[in-house]
Amino acid sequence: MNSFRSRLAAVMIGLVGMAVAAAGIYMAVTFERSHYDALRDNLVREIGLIEDAVDWHPAAGTDAYARFTERARHYRSITGARVTFIAGDGTVLGDSDHDPASMDNHLDRPEVAEAQRKGVGYDVRRSDTTHHNMMYVAVKREAGDADGFIRLALDVSEIEQGIRRLWFGLITGLLLLLAVAAAASWRIARGMTKPLEAVTRAAQRIRNMDYEARVEVDPRGEIGELGRAVNAMAESLQQQMVRIRQKESQLESVLDNMTSGIVMINRAGVILLLNRMAEELLGMPAHELLGRQYTEARQQYELVRLIGDALERREHLRDELTFYYPEERQIEINLVPIEGRDDSGGLLLVLQDVTAIRRLERMRSEFVANVSHELKTPIAAVKGFAETLLGGAGGDPETQRAFLKIIHDESDRLNRLVNDILELSKIESRRAPLLFSPVELGPFIGKTVELLAKEAERKNIRIETEVGDELYVEADEDRLRQIVVNVLSNAINYTPEGGRVRIQVEPVASGDGQIAEEDDYDAIRIRISDNGIGIPKKDLPRIFERFYRVDKARSRSSGGTGLGLSIVKHLVELHRGSIAVESTVGVGTTFTIELPVLQESAGDAGLFLQ
Repeated sequence: MNSFRSRLAAVMIGLVGMAVAAAGIYMAVTFERSHYDALRDNLVREIGLIEDAVDWHPAAGTDAYARFTERARHYRSITGARVTFIAGDGTVLGDSDHDPASMDNHLDRPEVAEAQRKGVGYDVRRSDTTHHNMMYVAVKREAGDADGFIRLALDVSEIEQGIRRLWFGLITGLLLLLAVAAAASWRIARGMTKPLEAVTRAAQRIRNMDYEARVEVDPRGEIGELGRAVNAMAESLQQQMVRIRQKESQLESVLDNMTSGIVMINRAGVILLLNRMAEELLGMPAHELLGRQYTEARQQYELVRLIGDALERREHLRDELTFYYPEERQIEINLVPIEGRDDSGGLLLVLQDVTAIRRLERMRSEFVANVSHELKTPIAAVKGFAETLLGGAGGDPETQRAFLKIIHDESDRLNRLVNDILELSKIESRRAPLLFSPVELGPFIGKTVELLAKEAERKNIRIETEVGDELYVEADEDRLRQIVVNVLSNAINYTPEGGRVRIQVEPVASGDGQIAEEDDYDAIRIRISDNGIGIPKKDLPRIFERFYRVDKARSRSSGGTGLGLSIVKHLVELHRGSIAVESTVGVGTTFTIELPVLQESAGDAGLFLQ
């Protein structure tokens, strides 16, 4: 913009300079010409006066030379100009400055020749005698036999000096005028280009995506209109960009928080986009995949082949693959073609982790199978003994009593099984309301042990308790008793006669699990241990599964349904706690339950935990 300003100022200065120079030259030339014309006219008038006063007779002989020379010198003293009298044939009759006898014939002099033709002649030239520029004016005198010429010559060096002074002043004035014009032109150019510079700077900032740029110019005139238009455009772009950024942010937030993996591939097979879930499912970070061919991804052959087929066939495909990296997962893949103009189309991959769904489906299938199997045994027993009684085997009262006792026991077992199934279903479907309240663990453990005291006495099993004073936990008391009763009942059932079962309750710090002071604790740890038959190491990971039994024959004989520990695990988790088990075959088993002292949503009666 500075160069444009300089060029504009130079053009303006040039125009002003040419105009002033032309005017000055014209004025100087006109002045010089008018000055010479005035001088010539003055000389012509003076010649007219001399002509009237001079007697041309006689115009020959020695006396004539003396007389005309004397008259010439006389008029020179009056006019200040050189006076020359010339005869009609060009002979010099008299001269105020030189001897006429020694002077050449003057008929060929330019001013004389012109006077011969026109009556008046004029010439300016350098004099050979004075070596100055002289103005010569000759007038022809017509008087019959006494024709001749009167010529006046005046030194014009002073006139030339005056003209030179005029030119010097003119040039000096022109230079000063040019300087003033340059300053004025620069100021005018700056006034014209400064708002354009502001518009240009704003446009450059807008081009660099700085949409806060605004033009500050005088609102008047065309440049003001341009500035307002640029400001309106910048404001519109800024609003559009804000909306675009908001939508981009929303889209990024949606993509990053989707539970499905999203991968976009263009028609050339280059990966353009993938979200956080896609990175997790594929086991590769985005920077290793974006901008690269999908065939370069370290993935299994089936996925690469599926993408190639979808790109080639341009139709929706769906498949389910097992991924083994970074962990084993069942992934449902939907490949949706994206239609676009020219080559802007591509392929959209939607990856959905269905591992949990498939596991749940398998668990449901196994659950139905296990329920069917567990129900079939008591039903078959009831039906078989009932048919035996109906078939006439009830004649013996003792036999009849034994059969009825079996039918009664199997009915009880069937009832417990149905109740446990319904209970587990309610808990898993989160339809079990938990009513939290403070529970003092000392009295609570005492009452719970009393419920199983008779069962322990039958097997001569000693139950030991160790509970600190004034230990409290926020829990659903009925559900907490169900947890302790189920674990304690298992301990009694799988401990031989004369054995020992111990319940230990202690305060702990939830962060590191260390024993805490009774007035400063975050969680409660309940240990239920026995010296029973123990659990094999291979069965430990599965004991909380539904219908899983370590010793199936003994479990059925004890009346167990195989759902007790599964219910316990779900109830502990609903209390935001944890349960673990340690066991050694032939030595015993220890169940460790940890529950937080305070529940986050405690105090809301009828709360369904999520």
